[in-house]
Amino acid sequence: MSGTPDELRGRLVAEARAWIGTPYLHRASCKGHGADCLGLVRGVWRAVLGDEPEALPAYTPDWAEATGAEQMLEAGMRHLRAVAIEAIRPGDVLLFRFRPGVPAKHVALLVTPERMVHAHDGAAVAEVFLAPWWRRRLAYAFAFPGA
Repeated sequence: MSGTPDELRGRLVAEARAWIGTPYLHRASCKGHGADCLGLVRGVWRAVLGDEPEALPAYTPDWAEATGAEQMLEAGMRHLRAVAIEAIRPGDVLLFRFRPGVPAKHVALLVTPERMVHAHDGAAVAEVFLAPWWRRRLAYAFAFPGA
């Protein structure tokens, strides 16, 4: 990984956008073939930074509700740098909590100050507005190492 932090952010955004159109597939992380939200972030990591920092444990679509554990938050704290939500920048990872009292379990990549790329069940990876609905559910933000 060479270049400035801003150049790295540019590569992260470009790679996230390269996944647009990839079908949703639970636990997958293969550009053009299938990805879930975590698989998208994992794929961007591999393409831009290299090997993933840890092996992915098995998980079901309802893992967060079943366990109540903040596994995505904990992984973000292990491998990414926490960022204040007010200070998010393109290239950052956004972590959402769908309801109060449940673990944060959806991730996306910010690609402009107002847009994000994400994968969700029933749809292909897409670039969407970080609309008020999403902003209300934004629980944490992280920067990739070096960004």
